[in-house]
Parts: sequence; structure tokens; C-alpha cells
Amino acid sequence: MGDRMTPIPFGNLMNWIFEENKVSGSTFGIRRKFVKEKDKVLNIFGEKIETPFGPAAGPHTQLAQNIIAAYYSGSRFFELKTVQILDGEDLPVSKPCILAEDECYNCEWSTELRVPEAFDEYVKAWFALKVIAKEFGIGAADGFVFNMSVGYDLAGIKSEKVNTFIDNMKDAKNTPVWKECMEYLTSNVDKFKNVDKKFIESIPSTVCNSVTVSTLHGCPPQEIERIASYLLEEKKLNTYVKCNPTLLGYEAARSIMDEMGYNYVVFGDFHFKDDLQFEDAVPMIERLQKKAGGLGVEFGVKITNTFPVDVTRNELPSEEMYMSGRSLCALSLSVAYKLSKAFNGKLRISYSGGADYFNIDKIFNVGIWPITMATTFLKSGGYQRGNQIANKLEEMEYKPFEGVCVDGLAKLIEEIKQDKHHLKAIKPLPSRKMKKQVPLLDCFVAPCSEQCPINQDIPAYIKLVGEGKYKEALQVITDKNPLPFITGTICNHTCMNKCTRNFYEESVNIRSAKLEAAKKAFDELIKEVKSSDKYKNKKVAVVGGGPAGIASAYLLAREGAKVTVFEKEAELGGLVKNVIPAFRISKESIDKDIELAAKMGAKFEVNHKVESLEELKSAGYDNVILAVGAYNGRPLGIQCDNEVNAIEFLGACRKAPETVKAGKNVAIIGAGNTAMDAARAAKRLHGVENVYIVYRRDIKNMPADEEELELALKDGVEFKELLAPAAHKAGKLTCHKVILGEVDASGRQKPVVTEEEVVLDVDLVVASLGEKINSDYYKALGLNVTENGCPVVDFDTMKTSMENVYVVGDGAKGPATVVLAISNATKAVNSILGLDARAEITVESDINDAANKKGILVHSKDVKGEANRCLECNHICESCTDVCPNRANVAVKVAGSKMPQIVHVDYMCNECGNCLVFCPYGSAPYKDKFTLFANEADFKNSENQGFVLMDEAALNVKVRLGGKVYELSLKDSSCDVPKGIKDLMLSVCKNYSYLLMK
Repeated sequence: MGDRMTPIPFGNLMNWIFEENKVSGSTFGIRRKFVKEKDKVLNIFGEKIETPFGPAAGPHTQLAQNIIAAYYSGSRFFELKTVQILDGEDLPVSKPCILAEDECYNCEWSTELRVPEAFDEYVKAWFALKVIAKEFGIGAADGFVFNMSVGYDLAGIKSEKVNTFIDNMKDAKNTPVWKECMEYLTSNVDKFKNVDKKFIESIPSTVCNSVTVSTLHGCPPQEIERIASYLLEEKKLNTYVKCNPTLLGYEAARSIMDEMGYNYVVFGDFHFKDDLQFEDAVPMIERLQKKAGGLGVEFGVKITNTFPVDVTRNELPSEEMYMSGRSLCALSLSVAYKLSKAFNGKLRISYSGGADYFNIDKIFNVGIWPITMATTFLKSGGYQRGNQIANKLEEMEYKPFEGVCVDGLAKLIEEIKQDKHHLKAIKPLPSRKMKKQVPLLDCFVAPCSEQCPINQDIPAYIKLVGEGKYKEALQVITDKNPLPFITGTICNHTCMNKCTRNFYEESVNIRSAKLEAAKKAFDELIKEVKSSDKYKNKKVAVVGGGPAGIASAYLLAREGAKVTVFEKEAELGGLVKNVIPAFRISKESIDKDIELAAKMGAKFEVNHKVESLEELKSAGYDNVILAVGAYNGRPLGIQCDNEVNAIEFLGACRKAPETVKAGKNVAIIGAGNTAMDAARAAKRLHGVENVYIVYRRDIKNMPADEEELELALKDGVEFKELLAPAAHKAGKLTCHKVILGEVDASGRQKPVVTEEEVVLDVDLVVASLGEKINSDYYKALGLNVTENGCPVVDFDTMKTSMENVYVVGDGAKGPATVVLAISNATKAVNSILGLDARAEITVESDINDAANKKGILVHSKDVKGEANRCLECNHICESCTDVCPNRANVAVKVAGSKMPQIVHVDYMCNECGNCLVFCPYGSAPYKDKFTLFANEADFKNSENQGFVLMDEAALNVKVRLGGKVYELSLKDSSCDVPKGIKDLMLSVCKNYSYLLMK
């Protein structure tokens, strides 16, 4: 496998388009085409565009099929990938070269093809778009515009290679590729319904009459002006000059980035000093405007060019990379504003920089167009996002360029700066990938369910809630989750971290959907709850009535076991009932989960402390589950006049807040979820004026969930970052300032305490450094414990060192989450009763409806509507096909398979790595999916599992599988490869022959 793409011959390209469209109605995997219906267009460069947007010069305009896919989904302006004198194998591009998980970075900058090959791709795309526009009836054949991009200095642009490219783009009729395309179309005109020979021969040979100039950072203004003047005067091209965000100045750019949460993005000031300065740019642009006007061609600026930043966390294999996407939007618009203000709105601006469905109408409304984009097309949904964008713009008023609304642009910038869609999250993004290798077949999977410790059937109940079938949804939930109210309210919902929807706008609100089902259907469900009697001879004692104990009781009782829960306190619920503040979860919600377990047949005894296991055995209990939690606090270990443990503090706040004497100023030492609860509870105490979270790291490195941090901030809690408490005396908390050093084993920068002091007025110090297990209790029961005081446990079964005794919940390993407690309980119950894991529950899904959600961005509005946002990944994934700019990952229907299988097409791949980022598995599809090779040489040059067709008539193939190479005929019924793989190869060869490079 190599990182060099093989362009598809025009005949193959057209055959692919029409064969795929005939069979599936899609084109290069794009299911929804945009059909231009309204009779309105915009004019640019003396040509018409039906929609004022399209792909930016980059990965989406490098190959013909990329441009075709973009057009089919709605794009009508194509900024072709930059060409320069350095090309092909001579161009150094580190791979992978794209990282678009959130804000986007790349380290590629020009076409990886040879310049003549790039020209061929653009001509093939030109013909293809003309033909499919008419044949498929999706738009006017002259309703789109190609815009070439060249760089990076005048000498290179004047070179024979680039100069020939420019001249041929202006008139391609005498080039070999033009003749190839024309000959194919006229020879195969009988294949078309709406395209005839006259139409084909009328296709204009001027592929492009405009250019966007790209220059390297540090290019002198005189050189930029010489390049633009040459293109205007000598080439008579409508010319736009790319402008860098460096025009803002270092301080302004740094300020915007910091304000929006991108303070971790590192860039020096040298580019800002070396690049074109604003005071030089304005007169230069004025001169070029005047020159263009005299020549009767258009001139403008393209905003923005690349924004270089440092590689600091091994993001890409380069020293410097270029930032784009949502983080670039405010910067790019600010450059547009600065220039627009200088030119009283009369400067034409072509725009790129964080444009997407949510803001493109606002950018267009202020008079800035055409608008190009790359990052949004690189994310899940891919080119299909263009369809929604085109439909949105189709509803807007089209009018000729009359100027940029400077005031409107200023307002838009401020709006973007406050827009959560553009602001960086408080904490670094969690990994969206599962720790599993992608299988060769049947790789569609719901990452949310896989991430859930109890593997809840999330897509099923989300769909049922959306249909208003709340009881059915709650039945699905309680099949694996005995605590729907508690988890529907306070679960840390790591399932939502893995939701593919995060790559669109925000996760499906899974937790809220669960709670909605619980609230709407509890009364109905409770009437129907009944248990089995299969294990009625089993008698199990559960010690502890918190979430782990209640869950254990429910699961045991459901199977018919006789189970009693012994709780030492007067009320059931454990930490959730007695410690977590009531403003987070109500007593009524907890009681409903307890009621479910009781209705299932569980018995509960409160005020009953179990002192020995003999007591239980003598009462006839043949198995014991210990669910005793972890309550022991960790002291600060410093001199402290008034210190209280967070658990004790929260318990008092919940039980009798009027008795808590906290004073005016409270400091919480620690920054986990418990610390946030303590801080928010303290804010609600009478007389408390200030509450501080004091922590030795910064907010991005605090262990609390982001949701908890946001809620604390919203409640007015003050965060005192990078402080290490030293002593508390006479109402003063003395802290030492901390600086962050090298990255430690946790992946965070190690805090280094300095001698510099900060003193805070603090009346009460709440220690929230985590809770410890009561190892003395386990020892007293006769259990073996580890060096750190935890019981010795087999975490597959939750068995302890004592026969028939199990430990679950916080008491097993230390403070964790409710859903992990349920997971522990499930393992223990399955072990006691000899049960297998419960099967996945699915509900019927229309795959086409699910697929049609791809590329549609919509923010969460109401819980019932979350079903429309759920992408139903347990039925269809195809993320790798969505995000590949080159369409190198293809979904193939295989006889006998429930869902299409993924084939990686080697010759179309340049190893950009984008599919690696968005595959939910811990894998790279371009390396790990079954691969189709164009020829034997490519097959030998790769380690991928895959095949090459050696003889089409005999269906002889060479296959690499499991480290072995086979030569066989697919006609042979006793073939040495698994049936699923054989069927996949047969399907490619017979039904997808257009994938075969002939």
C-alpha cells in the first residue's frame, strides 16, 4: 500500500457514476442529491452559480470524483486544489496529514498529483458535472464555476509547468484529456437519456477564467502584487488574493483565541512579523482593484489562507500544521471586517474559515460570498452536508454584490465569539474511539452502547421514546438497568462521549431520554412488573442499600431468587440519598427505583448493620453481596483550623442545612464531582458569600466531568486554579502558586509547587480529595485485602477471597459511578445464578431513513426529537465512507449480509488519515478494512488484508488474510477463505465491477 492515488480514467469514472446511480440512486456514496428548483442564480466572473458555496482548495478538490460528489450534494463553486512547481512525489507531505476531530489541522498544502495530472482531473470533473447536471436533471449545465488556485511565487507560476496549466485551464480543447473525454461521451451517447451529441459538443473549453493566489508565509507584499498583476494583465484572469489571519496582528489573534478557549493552541509571533502587514495590504489591494477595473476583470481577496500553529501534542507528524474549522471562524471574520471597514464594504471577499450549516446564511447575508469550506466536509456526514447547506441557501434572497455590510459583520463576529458551536469546551475532548479492533465484516456498531458499562440498548430506547412508546422504552431500559431514575438524573453518561453525533454538533441527549421514559411510563410499568421463579431456591443477602445494593436486589429478584437487603442507616439510597444534594436528585426519584426492586420481590431491612458473615450464613443465605460503599474521607494533611470532609459536609447540607455553620467564605480543596457538589451546596447555605474551588491544576485538567464544572460556574463558584493549600489559620487559607511542568502518568502536566504565596479569606475548608474504602470492615469479615486496602476481587465475577461472597459498587475498587455499580451488580448476579449476559435488544429500523440522517445538522431541542438526531449506528455506520474525501471507502451490498460491508479501495487512497479519526473503533479503516487492490504490484506493496483480481473471466484472485496469501478461484466452492469474505469478493467482482481498475 502506498500513499499515492491513481486517477480514474474518464470512461471508468463515468461508468462508475451511472452504474452506481442506476443500482442505488447514489453517486460516489452520496445518497441525497441537490436539485436546483428555484429560478435564481448569482453571477461571478461573468458566469453563473446556482449556490454560492462549495469545497475549498484542499482534499475535496484534488480528484475528479471528489468534485463530482461535492456537486451532486449541492456545491456549485469549486476552489480547485492549489498547484505549484513542486508536485507529485517531490512534494513532501507527512502522513497522516489531516486531524479533523474538533477544530481541524492539516500538514498538506498543495496537490499531491503532478500538475498535468491535476489538470486532467479538473477537466474530467468539468465534463462529468456538465453531463450529470443535464442527465440527472439536478441543475443547469452552466450553473457552476471552477476557480483555480496557484502558488507560491511568481517564478513558479511563470514556470512552463504551471504556466501551461493556467493556459490549458483557460482553453482545454487541444489537450489530450479534453479529446479523451469528448471521444468517450460522443461514442457512448446512446447510454444517455437527456444528453445528446449536440450538447456534448457544446461543452465550453474554458474550464476556468479565474484564479485564487496562494502565497507562502513571509512572502513580501511586492511579490504578492507582482503575482496578482501578472495574472490580471498577462493572463486576463479574474483574480483573488488569499489573505492570512496574520493581518490581524499577533496580539489580536492571540486574544481572540484565548477568549474562545483555544489558549492551548501555540503559535509564535514571527509569522505576524514576516507576513503581509495591514498597512501594506490596503494600498496594494487598492492598486490591484484599480488595475482590474481598467482591464474589465474582477479582483477581490480570499479570506483566509492558512493559519500556522505549532505541533505540541503529536497531533500530526510535522513541526508545524495549519489550523482551520470552527476555531478559525472568528479570526477569519475579523480579517474580513478589518478589510471591509478599510474599503467601506466595497471589497469583494471570497470566504473560507469555519463556515458550516449553522453560520453560512449569516455570512452570506452580510454580502460575503462565494463561501468555501473543508472542515465540515471532513467530519461525519462528509459531502452529504452540502445538501442541507444548499437547501438552506436556496430559501434565501439572491442579489448581486453591492457591498459588505460592515456593521452586520461586526455583530456576526461578536455572535460567533459567544456561540457554543465555536467556543472550545472547558475540558479536552474525551476520546471518541472504542478500545476495540474493527472487524473485517459487519463493523456497524453503536459506540454509545459499547461504551456503557452495562451495554444498554440505547438506540432502541431512543427510537421508542421518539415514537412516544414510553413503556416499551422503559422495558428496554430496565432489561439491563434497574435504576432508570437515578441514572436518568445523575449518570455521568460516558455513552454520550462516544456518540457519533458529537462530530455533527452535540451528542444525542441519551440520559434525558432515559429519564423521560422513566417519568412517563413508571406508573404503567410498575403494574406489570413480575419476576421469574426459576431461581426460587437461591437465597442471597445484600449488605448495603445504596445503588449497588438496590441494583443487585432487583437483578436477583427478577430471576426469582429470595433476596434481602440489609442497610445500616434508617433510609435506603446510600450516597445518592444521603449525600448528593437534593437539587441534583430528588428523594422521590430514588424511591421509585427502590420501589421497582421491591415490586420485583426484593426485601429491605433498614437500621440493620451486618457485623459478621456468620450471622447471614446461619440465617440460610447461601450467597452474600457486599455493597457497602466507600465513605472514609482523606484529610488534607496540612494545619487547618476548621476542616470538614466533603461527604460529611454534604450529608449535613442534605439532612439539616440550617445546622451547618460555614461562615462567609468556603474553600473546597479538590476538583472532582464530589467537590463540585460540595461547592454548589455551600453556595446555597445561609450566610455564605463566596465559595472557592482550590486546585493545583487548571480547570482543563480538573477531574470533574465538564457538565459538573459548568454547573458550578453557573452557580457562581469561583475557581482558584494552580494553587496548593499550605495552611489554614485565623480565617486565612495560605496557598502556594503552582506551575505546570512535564506531562505525568495521568496524561496531565505535573503540578510544580513554587514558594510564591496567595492568601484567601476562608472560614471553612472542605476536604474533597476522594474517599477510601473501609478496609477494616472487610478484614473483620475475614476477607483478604490488597496493599491499598481494597478487597481482593475477580472483576469478571466480583468474587472475593471468600467462597460465595461478592463485592460490588464503590466498595470494590473505590469511588466510581452508579452505572459501574450496576455493572458490578450484574456480574455478581450472573455469577451467582450462572446467567449469560442479556442479549441486545433492537427495534425495527428503516435503513434508508437512518442513512438519510447523515449530513443533517440539528441542535437538540426536545427529548422526543432526539430520535431524529440518533444516527442508529447499531444498524448503519459507514463513517469511513462519509469522511473520505477521495471516496476510497465503499459500502458494498453482499448477498446474505444484513448490512453493506466496507471495502477499502487502495488506488484511491492517499493515507490522509481522516477515516482513522472518525472510525468508532480503535482502528484505521485505510489499514484495517478489507482492501481492493488495482494490480498485483500494489497488492505486494501492502500489508493490508485484501485481494486483487488476477483473471476476471475465471474469477481468480490473490488474497491476503490472517497473514497468509492465497491464490484461488471464487468459482471454487471449497475456497480456503471464510464464506463472508468470499461473498464480499464475489459481490465486488460481479456487482461492483466499476471498482476494478481495468
